[in-house]
Amino acid sequence: MEPTKASSPWLDHAPLFYFFTGKGGVGKTSLACASAVALADSGKRVLLVGTDPASNLDEVLDVKLGRQPASVPAVSGLFAMNIDPAEAAAAYREKIIGPMRGMLPEAALRSMEEQLSGACTMEIAAFDEFSRLLGDPDAAADFDHVIFDTAPTGHTLRLLALPKAWTGFFADNTSGTSCLGPLAGLDKQRAIYETALASLADAARTVVVLVSRAQTAPLTEAARSSAELGHLGIANQILILNGIFTATVPDDPVAAAMASRQDSALAGASGFLAGLPVHRIALRPHNLLGVPALRNLLAGNDVAFTIAGGADLHESPPKFSDLEELLEPIAATGRAVIMTMGKGGVGKTTVASAVAVWLARRGHKVTLSTTDPAAHVTAALGEDIDGLTIGRIDPAVETGAYVRQVLEEKGMGLDAESLALLEEDLRSPCTEEIAVFRAFARTVAGAKHGFVVLDTAPTGHTLLLLDASQSYQRELSRQSRSIDSMPEEVNELLPRLRNPDYTHVFLITLPEATPVHEASALQDDLRRAGIEPAAWVVNQSFVRLELRDPLLRERARREIAYLREVQTLSRNKAALIDWQISDPTGPDGLARLFTNNQHQP
Repeated sequence: MEPTKASSPWLDHAPLFYFFTGKGGVGKTSLACASAVALADSGKRVLLVGTDPASNLDEVLDVKLGRQPASVPAVSGLFAMNIDPAEAAAAYREKIIGPMRGMLPEAALRSMEEQLSGACTMEIAAFDEFSRLLGDPDAAADFDHVIFDTAPTGHTLRLLALPKAWTGFFADNTSGTSCLGPLAGLDKQRAIYETALASLADAARTVVVLVSRAQTAPLTEAARSSAELGHLGIANQILILNGIFTATVPDDPVAAAMASRQDSALAGASGFLAGLPVHRIALRPHNLLGVPALRNLLAGNDVAFTIAGGADLHESPPKFSDLEELLEPIAATGRAVIMTMGKGGVGKTTVASAVAVWLARRGHKVTLSTTDPAAHVTAALGEDIDGLTIGRIDPAVETGAYVRQVLEEKGMGLDAESLALLEEDLRSPCTEEIAVFRAFARTVAGAKHGFVVLDTAPTGHTLLLLDASQSYQRELSRQSRSIDSMPEEVNELLPRLRNPDYTHVFLITLPEATPVHEASALQDDLRRAGIEPAAWVVNQSFVRLELRDPLLRERARREIAYLREVQTLSRNKAALIDWQISDPTGPDGLARLFTNNQHQP
């Protein structure tokens, strides 16, 4: 059967490179994959690259991917790959150290390996592969187009800023060393890094596709991303509004509320929307998995073809706890760390804010903080609450404080050459990661005196942070030569995260394939790190609501299989939160997450 011709104006006169970016959960991967399929169907050779540590390209394309391009069997001319940070770091270490084996003593090689074992090495190693595709003309020579499915916005902006940061570091560094070990290995790539930066800003070669939902938080983040990209000299941007909902039944209050909130969000972002080319994609009732679904996404067809005539929920949905039932035994202990983790866009910030408000209203001392670069906590809460302190691990603030501490404690006794070496080392982009890690450990330590609720970064970034804790401890010792002693909170971080009486991890998901499967993978990784999740929370469910709109009824019907999967994965330790008629912001709006929706059957 011939593939349906795609209706996707952003693919007309396609450049060599596309970057799809946006807030977690807006559909970046689906649209990147659908665009890649459409270009390949038109006869082009296309390479699709996942740069997100939590990439789900494999599931969407139904093919096992690795660090080398692999053909997608269902699409002639389409190849795909994942840049896995851990694998990239291992290859990077070997590229630097391998040529020196047999030439240097074993002790020197072990020292180099130690220096190259931190999470900052993962970042630069992944960037090394990313920039090779972008900055080395030979790397993409076999393809007409290269499409990058990038990480959620905060991480992506850091990734895009790295070329400028690293080239500046090369220009100023004269010592030959850094937190990554010898700079010789990096300097070999200098020309490629500089070319990568130039390619990003070249409108003839690159288009950045900002993806958003017609919702306030994603649109706000898209606007901020657009401005920050502009500051980097990257003005070649378009916007895709994904999941546009059109109500078809006049007397469905849920459908009316969805349409109203959508219209309000679009009106509030009218100034931003006026400044970019905007394309709209209709909401689908099904998960966008597999090539046929991806082709339909851009086919321009009426979405009614996917709706089974207003499907009836003949199958009873499984029973779940309410959020309050999960929290009551934790609240009784008087102190704890509660962390919300999961795929971007599932509602981690909303659930974390709701948990903090619930605890504070019961008279507890609570700190609500975030390690997410996008930091939406303040917007979700909306106002001050007695007993609740809002914090944020701000990278710029933490980096400045860390640099000052190191220079004050160690800089005064150094000669001019040694001081210059230390200052240059501290200018490395990796210093920011170390500083943020210290702040994360300090925040977790605060639960000795009350409740700390942490809205964490999207899954992949969070795992890099947690898995690398021991590496960060080694890096702190090396870089600081450092501070006089390792902070107690850093030494105690892993034991605290592994203590189920101290730390409670809530895995947040939506009743959809990718968020559930990513939460399952996260649970496996946490268990390997010795951290047992406390419970799962399924957010924004339609299954218990009174629905008349056929598209929403079909979405509700398709939830049931994933809800049963969550019950199994969580060992029945899970809560269900209904999709809210009113936007769950402010203390009263957040409190509604603890009660069943008024529109249940």
